[in-house]
Amino acid sequence: MSRNWIQTSTVAVAALSLVAAAGGGGVALDRLADAAVAATSARCQQLYVSPTGDDQGKGTAKDPFRTVDRARAHIQEAGLNKEGRQRCDITVNLAAGDYPVTETIAFTQEDSGAGGHQIVYRSSDGPGKANLVGAEEVTGWEEYQDGIYKTQVDPDEQFYTLFEDGERSELARYPNRGSDDTQGPYLFSRLGEPEKEAVHQWLYWQDGDWDPAWDDTPESNPLKDAQVTLWSGGSWSWFTDIVPIGGADYRKGFATLDHWARYALVNSRSGSRYFIQNALPFLDQAGEYYIDREAGELYYKPRGDIDGVTIMKPTVTKVIDVKGATPDDKAHDITFDGIGIQYSDFVSWYRSGWISAGDSGEEHKYPEYDRQIEMPRNRFGAVTLENTSDITLTGMHIRDTGFMGVYALFANDNLTVENSLLENLGADGIKVEGGWPGEGDISHHHTFRNLYIHHVGELVPGDASGIELMGTGDNLVEHVNVRHSARYGISLESRPEVVDGDQYTDHNTFRYIQIDEAGLDSGDMGAFYTYGVDNQDPYPVQNTVDQMVIGDVIPDPVGEMPDSGTRGIHMDAGGCAFSFSNIEVGETTDQSYQSYQCNEVTNGNWEADFDASKMEYDLIGVTDAFPYPVPES
Repeated sequence: MSRNWIQTSTVAVAALSLVAAAGGGGVALDRLADAAVAATSARCQQLYVSPTGDDQGKGTAKDPFRTVDRARAHIQEAGLNKEGRQRCDITVNLAAGDYPVTETIAFTQEDSGAGGHQIVYRSSDGPGKANLVGAEEVTGWEEYQDGIYKTQVDPDEQFYTLFEDGERSELARYPNRGSDDTQGPYLFSRLGEPEKEAVHQWLYWQDGDWDPAWDDTPESNPLKDAQVTLWSGGSWSWFTDIVPIGGADYRKGFATLDHWARYALVNSRSGSRYFIQNALPFLDQAGEYYIDREAGELYYKPRGDIDGVTIMKPTVTKVIDVKGATPDDKAHDITFDGIGIQYSDFVSWYRSGWISAGDSGEEHKYPEYDRQIEMPRNRFGAVTLENTSDITLTGMHIRDTGFMGVYALFANDNLTVENSLLENLGADGIKVEGGWPGEGDISHHHTFRNLYIHHVGELVPGDASGIELMGTGDNLVEHVNVRHSARYGISLESRPEVVDGDQYTDHNTFRYIQIDEAGLDSGDMGAFYTYGVDNQDPYPVQNTVDQMVIGDVIPDPVGEMPDSGTRGIHMDAGGCAFSFSNIEVGETTDQSYQSYQCNEVTNGNWEADFDASKMEYDLIGVTDAFPYPVPES
């Protein structure tokens, strides 16, 4: 409850008591009565939303609105959050049920709390009971063949992931997955001609890998909508690209990609791992689908009876977008409490970062930095924040996303994400990306507490992380479980070229962390990973990690990962000025701890004097305050 509301209520009671005690009229008594009325009029505003409500209603408990967006608009239209008028928190109560989101719910600086008070959007029947659904059901199925069904979809409303009964479906692919939890097996590209080693767009296949029946003919083009998902760079298992196939030459045995991959498809050690997806000849497994994008035809092989399952296609890439006008005019003081967010979309093609230094097309002091950031078209999450302050996500259940779960981009401060479950994410669970080097420390003082984040990077396994922090400092990450990632559990990144003072990755605290099943399909990594942080002498301690347990970091053999080994902690490209204490790492294929001689370690289990009694195992991971059942590993 707001302290302001308590104080105001006390004033009101006192004033009314004086009125009663006076027992008479007069100007003084009238003034006391007016004061009592004014005080009680500051009562905290309560609005109500229900899946069975009506946006033409009054937003009361008996006549609730139907959508969050209508409640948001009402607060602004009625001026409830004007400076000087808002005396306590305004609460929007969402009743249990699903709320379809066909357009992103957009909050701006005009939707902020005022006077230090919050606008609170809460699931009134308990955590996760009010569920914002960024998808709609696909219907009209007709039997096609071999257990495959077909329906029409609007070709003007493309979508890039699909779900059956809350479980992600998969674009029909070749070769098929080894299991639901593995990305491989893969095909491997080859060096077609000696001078083609550095190419980014010509994929030469091994003899026998591509069926001549897939070739384009006057009657059909089986790969007309196909893409490749590949770990470009050959032996560098660092990033994954998802790139449409422009065409194939079966006489020379190569395909041309519509866009350059991040790295060359062959280096001196290896070809790149890849699989092909979205072609009708590949649709042979339950839970797979194919989209003929031009014709607007969706083909699907359900896991269950087609009449007994619900198949959902995304309607939005962002379910909630909180964005102020500028870094100086922020959206602020908004809380989302106990809200479920389910389903969001992906993109037509994906590449992580830029090809070379400065090719973002934007001038910056450190152009090399743009090789680590998302392309502008990919800067979104199911919850996206930009130009914000004091935004709180608490008790959330965020799941089945196309891309990031929560993406805090550029200018944000005092973001809190706590007591929340994030699962089955297309990319990172939480990503924070601050400003460019030299442009100012604009992302800081965030808190990520009591979180369980699992199955990250389902669509973007390369560079996937439960929590990724980049160009941001003064953050607290504590009581966090991260489980099941093709690459990282938690990462903190800058660039090695950036001098101290311009990288903004200082004074972060990580404690009571549990990471399991990281590095499942990549190498040259750590379950806890840093890149290019604090690389200048004399390396004063500026980031701390304490009480962390990392389970086994073992790649799944079906992926045939060609890179160097997996590590528990990897301080890459410098990665200095850290203090590690009370750390336990399970089995790895390389080192438990890889670092330059610029960090401090106290009580790590890779050292001979490790003392397990100093580990606070009962405090590591989520606490008893976690509001959801803890997922089973």
